[in-house]
Amino acid sequence: MGLKKLHNLVGAIKDTTSITKAALTSPSSAAASAHLAVLRATSHLPTTSPPSPNHLSVLLSFGRSSRLTASSLVSALSSRLLSTHDPSVALKCLLCLHLLLSRGSFILKDQIFPALLRHPASGRNPLALSSFRSAISYSLSAWVRWFARVLELMLVTPSSDDADQLTVLQNQDVISELESFVAVVEEISRVPEGPASTVGNQLVLEVAKQAEDDWVRVSAGIAVRVREMKERVGLLTYSDSVELLCVLKRMEEVAASQPSDWEWMVFDEGLVSEVETLKEKVEELVVRKEEQERRVRREKISESARLLNPVRFGHVQPVRFGSTRWVTT
Repeated sequence: MGLKKLHNLVGAIKDTTSITKAALTSPSSAAASAHLAVLRATSHLPTTSPPSPNHLSVLLSFGRSSRLTASSLVSALSSRLLSTHDPSVALKCLLCLHLLLSRGSFILKDQIFPALLRHPASGRNPLALSSFRSAISYSLSAWVRWFARVLELMLVTPSSDDADQLTVLQNQDVISELESFVAVVEEISRVPEGPASTVGNQLVLEVAKQAEDDWVRVSAGIAVRVREMKERVGLLTYSDSVELLCVLKRMEEVAASQPSDWEWMVFDEGLVSEVETLKEKVEELVVRKEEQERRVRREKISESARLLNPVRFGHVQPVRFGSTRWVTT
């Protein structure tokens, strides 16, 4: 029996055992149903196929009931993700999590962060997969680490791209939101190269498709915030303008270093042009404010020198001037 067949057999046995245990030992019907739904959507077999649409629809249906039901599903999914050592199962779990984040009801989305933060390994990386490695497939393990990081950043990006809502935010808040979107496209642009072992792998192709959807959504969010900041350039403080300039430069670096293997990883030319225009305006603003700051410092130094009247040993020391016009003989 080959190694691949043995791995598939072990995976099938694990799936059957897990489903049986979930059905027999879960303390409530909600938890049992959640475990069964997650196990069926993230089964070991087939290893190269994404979760079926029917199984994904079942997961979404848990958001149409009570908060307890939604919490049971998210807890079961996060436990499955953080306990597996199989990269195929991990990718399927991440795809399910991405589904809940992008298409799930509010009650499902509301349960994701608490479920992830309950894990002892969570912290700056809530999915705790930054060190995921599996001897089963090193290339798929790289995809797991990358897609997990993309999801971690998507968890903290704003969900609204309504330009009217941005008008009530402070400059610092808009810049912070723009930075979070740029961080997502930076991470997506670090997509693993497609080695021969992943060519034709439908599971990997589905992960790339979801990343493409994220790229489109995030690009739209960047465009809205860039246009908003173009209207506020004259109102920026020096610190805000410097921070915005750094974010825009990062955006340009991403646009200039897009991998050629992925045709969809290209920014709209209009967005690139708007970023360049805004960057030029902010650069001019930074230079102008720096010059103003230098002028103010020079004036303060000059004023301090004119008013200097040091007292030494109790005696007033006169200030000597270069002119001798008032010197009497």
